[in-house]
Amino acid sequence: MLVFSSFLAGYILSQFFRSFLAVIAPELAVELSLNPQALATMQTAWILGFTVMQFPVGWALDMIGPRKTVTTTMLAAILGALLFARAQSAFELDIALGLIGVGCSAIYMGAIFVMGRIYSAKRFALLCSWLIGLGSAGNLLAASPLSWAATEIGWRNAMMAMAIVTLLATALLFITIRDPEKSKQTQHDGFFSGIWTVLRIRSLWPILPLTAVSYALLIAERGLWAGPYLSSVHGLGPVERGNGLLIMAAAMSVGAMVYGPLDHWLGTNKWIVATGTAITAVCFLYLGLGSPSTSSAILTLSLLGASGLTYGVLMAHGRSFVPDHLLGRGLTLMNILFIGGAGIVQPISGAVMNQMKDLPVADGYATLHFAFGMALVITLAIYIFSKDVVRTR
Repeated sequence: MLVFSSFLAGYILSQFFRSFLAVIAPELAVELSLNPQALATMQTAWILGFTVMQFPVGWALDMIGPRKTVTTTMLAAILGALLFARAQSAFELDIALGLIGVGCSAIYMGAIFVMGRIYSAKRFALLCSWLIGLGSAGNLLAASPLSWAATEIGWRNAMMAMAIVTLLATALLFITIRDPEKSKQTQHDGFFSGIWTVLRIRSLWPILPLTAVSYALLIAERGLWAGPYLSSVHGLGPVERGNGLLIMAAAMSVGAMVYGPLDHWLGTNKWIVATGTAITAVCFLYLGLGSPSTSSAILTLSLLGASGLTYGVLMAHGRSFVPDHLLGRGLTLMNILFIGGAGIVQPISGAVMNQMKDLPVADGYATLHFAFGMALVITLAIYIFSKDVVRTR
């Protein structure tokens, strides 16, 4: 339980760092004269730093162990947060967010690697989902509390404080993590051969497109576009915007917590993911086709947040087909699609929004949300052909 709690502390910070930009984006845009494309590039820098580390992290988890892998990479997050607090240009912010992405790259992977090695498949989805659900407190932290802190002490001082908290979390993980015993077969796996072996697992193929899209769209909405949408379309100020994002973040946390027991109760990963994805797609399409009031918009964002966080159950579905000696690389392959997909979605969405800047702002966001909904519909149609792993309670 102590190890889970330590990983949870680290993951709360990871969730904070991947979503805090949406809250302070309007203030950054004014202070540093940033356009929508620049904001999207900043978030992409975090994703790029996170993504490029995934295969090295997967190899390091299998061959070196989670203790050194997780705590060493987290040092980059501390440095990135300090640089962000002192940044004077978009370029410096990009570098800072890239470092923070590197620093966050091994936290969740290290946690589920440990859980995947020491717990049964029946408990894996439960623990993954609960880690995400409880870790979504980072989203809560990056909502009203950050808005309040940015108003009272400034966003720079708030980020300086987060650098100190990240340092403390790194020390806690270094003290508490114990490396699971290595598989003998692991010692003979090369870096690229192990990845290639995972890619040849045909049962994973129908799962991978949804993996690349589902979380990418959710993090793009929560981490980048939800704040500007509530500000530009619905006219909400910093505190009101933070409160709206807080409701969405709370719904995401509750949704992730519910998904874990559903896997245990219903004995299926596939149909839980399919149902949640369908609800999320409908929410995006509603925002794309309708003209919701402010309260309806916040409610819809909250519902898509609650239903869209299928991350843990989808990861468990893929984990079912990966052998233990390739677990680190198998899980990081999925995670690179989860986060790498966002690295593709966010700059494209930023470019599209920049191209529509001369149109009514509401029309631009409607087009964006409709495109997100259709992307989910298409990848869900492919996912339906995946093999289910049915378990007894």
